[in-house]
Amino acid sequence: MMADGGSGGLKTNWVPGQPTVDEVSISMQTFGIIDYTVFTLMLISCGGIGIYFGFIKKSSGEDEYLVGGRNMKTFPVSLSLIASFISGISLLGTPTEIYVHGTSYLFIGFAVILVGFAMSYIYLPVFHELKLTSTYEYLEKRFNRKVRILGSGLFSLGIMMWLPIVIYVPALAFNQVTGVNVHVITPFVCVVCIFYTCVGGLRAVVWTDFVQVFIMFGSMLLVVIKGTIDLGGLSVVIQRNRDSGRLELPVADLSPLTRHTFWALVIGGFVLWLQSSAINQNMLQRYISLPNLQAARRALWIFIFGALGLIGICGYAGMLIYAWYHTCDPLTTKLVNAKDQLLPLLVMDILGKLPGLPGLFVAGVFSAALSSLSTGLNSMAAVVFEDFIKPFRKTPLSTKKADILMKLTVVILGIICVGLVFVVEKAGTHVLQLSMTMSAIPSGPSLGIFSIGILLPWVNARGALIGGLSGLGFMGWMTLSAQTAIATGNIRFDEKPVSTDGCTYWFLQAENLHLLVPPDSVFGNAEDAKLGEPWAIYRLSYLWYTVTGALVTMSVGLIVSIIFPERDKKLDPMLVAPFIRRFLKNTNANSTELCQVSCERHKPL
Repeated sequence: MMADGGSGGLKTNWVPGQPTVDEVSISMQTFGIIDYTVFTLMLISCGGIGIYFGFIKKSSGEDEYLVGGRNMKTFPVSLSLIASFISGISLLGTPTEIYVHGTSYLFIGFAVILVGFAMSYIYLPVFHELKLTSTYEYLEKRFNRKVRILGSGLFSLGIMMWLPIVIYVPALAFNQVTGVNVHVITPFVCVVCIFYTCVGGLRAVVWTDFVQVFIMFGSMLLVVIKGTIDLGGLSVVIQRNRDSGRLELPVADLSPLTRHTFWALVIGGFVLWLQSSAINQNMLQRYISLPNLQAARRALWIFIFGALGLIGICGYAGMLIYAWYHTCDPLTTKLVNAKDQLLPLLVMDILGKLPGLPGLFVAGVFSAALSSLSTGLNSMAAVVFEDFIKPFRKTPLSTKKADILMKLTVVILGIICVGLVFVVEKAGTHVLQLSMTMSAIPSGPSLGIFSIGILLPWVNARGALIGGLSGLGFMGWMTLSAQTAIATGNIRFDEKPVSTDGCTYWFLQAENLHLLVPPDSVFGNAEDAKLGEPWAIYRLSYLWYTVTGALVTMSVGLIVSIIFPERDKKLDPMLVAPFIRRFLKNTNANSTELCQVSCERHKPL
């Protein structure tokens, strides 16, 4: 319990024998031998898959190593897509989003469904039919090598900002339940991930993801089901969230400054997810590994509904956290030091006395992190080899040299990511938010470049290049300015009410917390503003960030192409969306036949 001690004061009515918050925290760190065994078995299974595909059923050669020989099976690839897309940040950050800001975010599910249709009929047919290895090969085919390098650079920038945080956030969960320093566990876990990604290639990544997605779903379902039963049932969870105002619908406000509106969630969320799903090397590398477009579409829809299910489970976990701690907020009392430790705290309350189950949960969180890390490393190996090395060599590398180079790329990038975890930790909570938001800087321009290539056949290479650079510069300026305003307190965020009236342990009175939910390529950041003096554009909702970057890129690209047209530039219709192809008439003198999707011969126009 806590008495009023003045603004920001200390508790004054401590009762002898009453535990302190530090004592309670230590008592909850009951990670035992069985839990460590469960966690270790997960790592061993991942390493074993890498050994199988690296030394028994070898993945050698560029095509085999990077895209699995283009004959992967649909179901494991579908689960790999889910595992790769849902990072540990998502598993821990989404419940925190619901706990702090309410349930309106969950309506982004409508945007996710729209992404499925857009990918299925616009983006996926183009990329799959071209038989690409690197997504950014498309940009050279559609525009030129300079635009390809720009696209690859945008991807590399984003992935190297994202991966260290993907590693760090689950380490916080491990720290919460064990007390082990994050820099003890992260190198150990990452070595396993780097190993199986390095030796096994895409096949090892997909099959480890296949195993890890079951651990992810199983651990989350275990927590929410047992937690609901222990609390007294679903009705208790719903009622406590309704009483606090957390159970809510998004407002229909047309203002782009409002954090979560129906339009921001559906339109802005659609573009945000589209960028992460439709043109990202991480995801497309898996679709391309499937033998045909029909298999890729089936994998897409399994991924869509699987991701929706996991979003729903994580969202409900946030409601459960509030229902469990509705009279004693662990963030205010400092029972947890970081918001991403809320769910691990709940796990130890629910499962702490059941040996092995906390280990299963931590294995689930790290499974999400490992799947995202392995995907990122394998995709970066593809981009580095295909976009930064191969195009500049006059003679092709031998199969052996290519294998060594790609594996060396995975090792070097993995070591860099582990090193950057130290930077993320020293940055602190606010700079962690900044790092996550900055990863969105290349997202809008990247989507804009691909979209003008696929949807606007009259935009030329000069327009795409200048548009992409303009979008990158604009988003960098806007994001850095907004984050400066947040850091100085000129922009603040509305939060749902919390209470400490029911606490049974002694703690220091905490000042009001400035809770910022770290953004993910899926689950968002906190770029909304309600107060302060900064320009309105700095207070733009985070859901409109990718939209803004894409629109700036596309608008500049279109204007430049109109001012500086390229005469007699012939365009292969297979480089644009299927529904655009019907409007491109063959300019050959002997034919006016429209080019259909099923064309076997691709004649340049």
